Amino acid sequence: MAVSMYPWQEDAWTRLQAMRVRLPHAILFHGPAGIGKADFIEAFAQALLCENMRPDGHACGTCASCGWFVQGNHPDYRRVRPEAMEDEAPSAEGDEAPAEEKKAKSKTASKEIKIEQVRALADFMNISTHRQGLRVVVLYPAEALNMPASNALLKTLEEPPPGTVFLLASNGLDRLLPTILSRCRKFALPMPDHGQALAWLDAQGVADADGWLREQGGAPLAALAQAETGSREELDGLLQVLAQPSVDAALRSADKLSKAPLAALVAWQQRWLYDVFSYKLSGVIRYYPRYQRELAALAGRVHVAQLMQAIKSTNERRAVADHPLSPKLFVEDMLLDYTARCGL
Repeated sequence: MAVSMYPWQEDAWTRLQAMRVRLPHAILFHGPAGIGKADFIEAFAQALLCENMRPDGHACGTCASCGWFVQGNHPDYRRVRPEAMEDEAPSAEGDEAPAEEKKAKSKTASKEIKIEQVRALADFMNISTHRQGLRVVVLYPAEALNMPASNALLKTLEEPPPGTVFLLASNGLDRLLPTILSRCRKFALPMPDHGQALAWLDAQGVADADGWLREQGGAPLAALAQAETGSREELDGLLQVLAQPSVDAALRSADKLSKAPLAALVAWQQRWLYDVFSYKLSGVIRYYPRYQRELAALAGRVHVAQLMQAIKSTNERRAVADHPLSPKLFVEDMLLDYTARCGL
């Protein structure tokens, strides 16, 4: 069985086939979070290793190589990603470790790609391939590489071993080292149009699909993940503070909100500010139509210059959201800065 892709990726797949004539040693797939980049590059990795590739470039799904790939034990394939993204944090004692211990370890699983993970590729790249074909390394998200890991990967990309292809995925090129960017062929994966994403979510049985999709910036996989939790508690907690900004509300809410993913909080605030700015200029709300009354009131009283400063500050904050010294202080500072610019 071949790794599946999403309907909005078909055009990108067709474009990608043209690169196979002279395959680069490293391809960096980039685009917004929540659109299926990881699944796309996994499908391409399987196709590169397939022994009976279909005319459209997809893996056949039936050869021995495809069987190994789907089972997760292909000898010529390696996947590198943060420990926190694995289904279960690895246990030193194996599968027999107590459930409480596994749960505790999952909480402390690293969100970074570490240098040890990159160095572990050395033996893999220095032995002959199992089927005299390619070796494929998939790495995502590339922005999770910490600095030592980035430097180690850079050395490999500068002197790539023969017969090895690196497939990287990133949610934001501005968060990667320029030297890594310069050694990869970039390939953009676009956001699906709203109608296409909405149709896919409807097919998954998502109730209020349009609302979830808008709130997640048009990213269908992010919308599906949020809809499956059935809760908007964290999002609404933030939006209520943004709708009625005050120092008291900022300090009172910071501790609870700091339990949410900080990158998500920043993204939600970015979308809120976009809606305020959009409503102020054109009366249009893109992300949070449920908050039309609050957005209209805020747009009516905030000066454009203050709004632009708030947008700039929030954009800058995104760069450090993944590695804050203190989540609570990060959220407090974010909300107090917003209140200073957009408060009553």
